[in-house]
Amino acid sequence: MLFKGGFTVNETKKFYGKGLANINADELIGKLIVIEGADGSGRSTQVEYLKLWLEREGYAVLNTGLKRSSILGDTIDEAKKGNVLGKTTLALLYATDFADQFENIIIPALKAGIIVLVDRYIFTLMARDIVRGAKREWVKEVFSFALVPDLIFYLQLEPEYLLGRAFKKRGQLDYWESGMDLDISRDMFESFHKYQGLLKKEFDTMAQEYNFKIIDAKQDIMSIQEILRKDIMEFLNNDKN
Repeated sequence: MLFKGGFTVNETKKFYGKGLANINADELIGKLIVIEGADGSGRSTQVEYLKLWLEREGYAVLNTGLKRSSILGDTIDEAKKGNVLGKTTLALLYATDFADQFENIIIPALKAGIIVLVDRYIFTLMARDIVRGAKREWVKEVFSFALVPDLIFYLQLEPEYLLGRAFKKRGQLDYWESGMDLDISRDMFESFHKYQGLLKKEFDTMAQEYNFKIIDAKQDIMSIQEILRKDIMEFLNNDKN
């Protein structure tokens, strides 16, 4: 069955489905750690702090995230500027971007024994697609080649907090992050709140299915970092035993 929850320390890596051709999960000796959450939840800041901390602890670390594919990252940004992308086109562009990074960045790093920190994995893409009307089973099938992460942290934050952070970061709301393409509301503020609420509901559902560690993102940066470091180090220490 696709997308059954995570697995325990020291088990062989697993894919959510068939995985990629010619990839032996036994060769993926690195660790895959995912930080999920909405825009404004503080993911990127936490990933940067984690990378510096793990490197000081002596680990080789690679961080990556959405839209960092060398073949599609810039293309997605350009395509979104006109605010006219269809839902399926948008979904497949992001899926292709992820697949390119997964095959050419994440897998080689794991083979080399590197800790890979991912600033949003397939779960953000799945939540966005489902909220935009994609069939759940179709979405799962699209991302069935993905590897089950070793750890998944979800920075949970309510829409009203995200709204304030969005303005602090950009000074305005983003068309796509406000869900304006869904015609939820003509008012961007209302649309943002409703769209982010739908995403949160989907993330909360996935948290149970995919074994997310939920962290209250209203806490200050270092309090969240302390929780992440504690859980990650415990995992790494257990894995040595």
